[in-house]
Order: sequence, then structure tokens, then C-alpha cells
Amino acid sequence: MSYFKRGFTLTELMIVIAIISVLVAVALPAYSEYTVRAKVTELLVVVSAYKSNIGEKAQSDGTPASAGLGLTIATGGRIGGGSITPGGVIAVSGTSSTLGAGVSIILTPSVMVGGRIAWACCTNNDSSQWRYVPAECRK
Repeated sequence: MSYFKRGFTLTELMIVIAIISVLVAVALPAYSEYTVRAKVTELLVVVSAYKSNIGEKAQSDGTPASAGLGLTIATGGRIGGGSITPGGVIAVSGTSSTLGAGVSIILTPSVMVGGRIAWACCTNNDSSQWRYVPAECRK
């Protein structure tokens, strides 16, 4: 009578578990960073309403010099704090409790040839936040 071996040995199962553990250890930090980046993108979507108001005023005036007058950023949701200068510069921040990491973004408008409004995005040269913000804000 012949006997056929079926199933896995304990050693084979331990090797598979070790491989899965290494993969999880590598993937978990990347996933955490990805979720913060998604929340920061949500933050920028909320701020887009302010960008529209500033853009309309700057286009009608031909300059962003007074485009931010009277505008204030309401805190809540993803927004931990923020301000708008009379010149239309938007500074918005999220805290680690709202985003998972403290992130501050500054959006600066400028009127281009033809009246188009261009927005410059930065983290105020804080390179520690670059992994959480979109590529155009990494300066």
C-alpha cells in the first residue's frame, strides 16, 4: 500500500506566514500615507470654493489686489484653520486629528496674460509635508 503525502508541513506554513508578515510591514506605512494624502486632497476641494470667489473678483478687477476682502475660512471638517489675505492668498491647515498629519498649504493667485487666474501652491518650504500634498504643492 502506498501512502501519498498531502497538505503542507509546518515549516512551509511558517515560511508563508513570514512572507505575508513582511509584505504587511511594508504596505501598512504606505497605506497610512495614502489615506492622509487623500484627506489633504479633500481639504483642497473644500478650499476650491474660495478659489472660485477670489478668481471671479480678480478677473473682474484685472488684479488680485482686493480679491480676498471680506472672505474668511470657516473651520470644521478637514479644515483645522485658515485665513485669506486681501490679496487673495489662501492659507489653510489641517491638524493630525482631522487629517492624520499636520499639513499647511498656501495658495497664491496671479493674473496671467489674457486674464486667466493661475494658482501657485506650496507648503511654505516645509519639506516634511511634501509626502502628503499633491505634486504641484511640493515647493
